[in-house]
Amino acid sequence: MAIYHCSIKIISRGKGKSAVAAAAYRAGQTITNEYDGITHDYTRKRGIVHTEILLPQNAPSGYSDRAVLWNAVEQIEKARNSQLAREVQIAIPVELTREQSIPLVREYVKEHFVKAGMCADIAIHDTGSGNPHAHIMLTMRPFEQNGEWGDKQKKVYHLEKDGNKIYDPIKRQYKCNKMQTTNWNERTRVEEWRAAWKDFANAALEKSGSDERIDNRSYKRQGIEKIPTVHLGPVATQMERKGIRTERGDMNRAIAVTNREIRRLRARISRLSDWLKEEATSNETPTLSEIISNILDRQEWSGIARLKTASQVFNFLMENNITDLEGLERKVRSIYSETQTIRDELKPVERRLKTLEKHIEQGEHYLAFRKIYRQYKQQKPKSQERFHETFRREITLYEAAAKYLKENLNGHPLNLKMWKAQRDERTAEHQMLTQKYSRIKNETGKVEQIKRTIVDILRSDAPKRQQQQRSHDVSL
Repeated sequence: MAIYHCSIKIISRGKGKSAVAAAAYRAGQTITNEYDGITHDYTRKRGIVHTEILLPQNAPSGYSDRAVLWNAVEQIEKARNSQLAREVQIAIPVELTREQSIPLVREYVKEHFVKAGMCADIAIHDTGSGNPHAHIMLTMRPFEQNGEWGDKQKKVYHLEKDGNKIYDPIKRQYKCNKMQTTNWNERTRVEEWRAAWKDFANAALEKSGSDERIDNRSYKRQGIEKIPTVHLGPVATQMERKGIRTERGDMNRAIAVTNREIRRLRARISRLSDWLKEEATSNETPTLSEIISNILDRQEWSGIARLKTASQVFNFLMENNITDLEGLERKVRSIYSETQTIRDELKPVERRLKTLEKHIEQGEHYLAFRKIYRQYKQQKPKSQERFHETFRREITLYEAAAKYLKENLNGHPLNLKMWKAQRDERTAEHQMLTQKYSRIKNETGKVEQIKRTIVDILRSDAPKRQQQQRSHDVSL
């Protein structure tokens, strides 16, 4: 099934990243970084099905060579914390063939990045595991008319009334502000790029004859009453693919079941509500006592089945003080309202569970790989790259965990014990709400039983009513 994924991040030297290393890895090539002399060899990487470089107007033609392009980026960026490249990663709909996917990605990149003045390095990965995706590395600087790199930002000086610059004697410089030379870093552009990928992908799906579509909006913004699943992460994903159940996988399965229950139950209640509205205008609807009598008269059921069903329906009517169809309609409205309440209560529980699972996962990664990361940082420059290749997974997971914890804990300490206790509490809440759903399903089933009985009575009485109508017509 087609899924929407479009993530955008910055490859920064300040975070220990290299544009050359990133490009070599995504393309599965060997490239030497002239900035630090390190050679990055990823020729053994599998699943790379297509690579290409697209150049904008004014870019030197030599930049169509991946090594030349990204070494030029590394050389022009002098600062230790320079932003080297922007990366857009997109999930390609599995319904599309490779011959359909490549031009789709190419046209999307041309329209929204190359036309704006960026060099784009595309690498499409597909290991056959059902997760085809594309990595799009983009340059961060504009080009001048002569093909040279332009500035990312420029100074705008404060001026006096007569147009002269204003000097700051304390800072010993003219007062000024820095202004970006492009709008590529604006948040609105990110939203535009994300929405554009949805449009391009859906157009390709429609052209291919597929009924599947993707949507960049959250379920809430789409108006879908559905609980989002938890992101599995690389470790849990690999375990699940091997048939090993994980806590995150079990949670996603539970959420999927709940989503199906919400959807089906609300559909059943809506059908009952519509039927009751129609019956409210009819003068032929039997009384509730006639319904009980009809159940007891059913010859196709065993005596025990008749008594059990009649007893359940009778108790349901008495417990809810239902004496007529109007009372039954009130009960259906009550069931619908309670379904809505439980759904609203489930959402924050699921959101918190999702956050706690992410905290726990990243906390465990942080603690498990901290020692290896310290050893990595202690390596001499020539040995560091070899150490990184040996422990790539552990170092990558540690760095991601350290970043996540720094951004999300707001200065609070890492506390796995507390998070796991809170997860157990939220899981218990989820189970309690699920039990409420089971009760509502049971009540809905009883109302549906009453509906079936009424329909059967009306069907069996139809010949009698038709005869009465004919006699009435004759007398007239």
